[in-house]
Amino acid sequence: MLAVGVAGAIAAVGLLSANTARSNDSAFAGSADSAPSAAATVVPAAPSPTPSPTPSEAEEQLQRAAQSIDPSDAPRQLMPTAPPDVTLGVTAAVAAGPEANRVGALFTGAAGPGNHVCTASVIDSPGRDLILTAAHCLDTADGVTFAPGYRDGQTPYGSWQVTKIYTADGWRSGSDPDEDFAILRVAPQGGRRIEDVVGGNPLGTDASWTAQTRLYGYPAGTEAPILCTNATARQDTFQRRIDCPSFPGGTSGGPFVDTATGKVVGVIGGYQQGGDTDDTSYSAYFDHTVADLLKQAAGG
Repeated sequence: MLAVGVAGAIAAVGLLSANTARSNDSAFAGSADSAPSAAATVVPAAPSPTPSPTPSEAEEQLQRAAQSIDPSDAPRQLMPTAPPDVTLGVTAAVAAGPEANRVGALFTGAAGPGNHVCTASVIDSPGRDLILTAAHCLDTADGVTFAPGYRDGQTPYGSWQVTKIYTADGWRSGSDPDEDFAILRVAPQGGRRIEDVVGGNPLGTDASWTAQTRLYGYPAGTEAPILCTNATARQDTFQRRIDCPSFPGGTSGGPFVDTATGKVVGVIGGYQQGGDTDDTSYSAYFDHTVADLLKQAAGG
């Protein structure tokens, strides 16, 4: 899932077919060569082989999550919010809420219809001013803005100017798909930091390959986010995958949020810059490399 192609000015945004890489996500790192098409309709996937947890299992997951959270840091962390009977592998519209409001769209200029090129989310940091996306989404901060909770042209939590991009060494030196993640700093507004406004999801590392996650994204052809919950799997040594339908161009950078911990354990990107079909998405594995990047960004 690449970003929406931009070459000097914003081109007409289109979604790619299931047979090509989602190159309409490369907002700054590349351009889209496929013709625009109608926005993908969000449809239920075939029944997932991953069973929904029983009520008792879901309760145990919530108890484990509660035990893992440091009470002194509780205001800055997110408890799981997905109902235990959620249908896995189905993509639908996202209702506003604490977690969803931390996810937003990246824009090449002012936030408004047709301008968003990728997805990002607010992460917890000491400076309370960092967001997370895919590295392939952009290579310059010039003119880039982020609108958390964006819907239908509205920016209920403001539009925030991106001021700096942090990427890992492997991405900078050779666009390594195993390091396709980026941390962005956003400028304060009226003396407030972005995390003061919407909160931030903790960054999670070394999470289980089979973690159940909520996947968020802003399709390029629509003006509202989508959500799908499913278990992930290991694609290869450093790549995570998830089967969720109708995640086309524009959804790159969307977070994988672990339902058991509320931590972000991946972003849409990595292998094939997110996937060459709309129904399977990928993420570089989050280990010490992304943790080191967060330390760099927090200190920078």
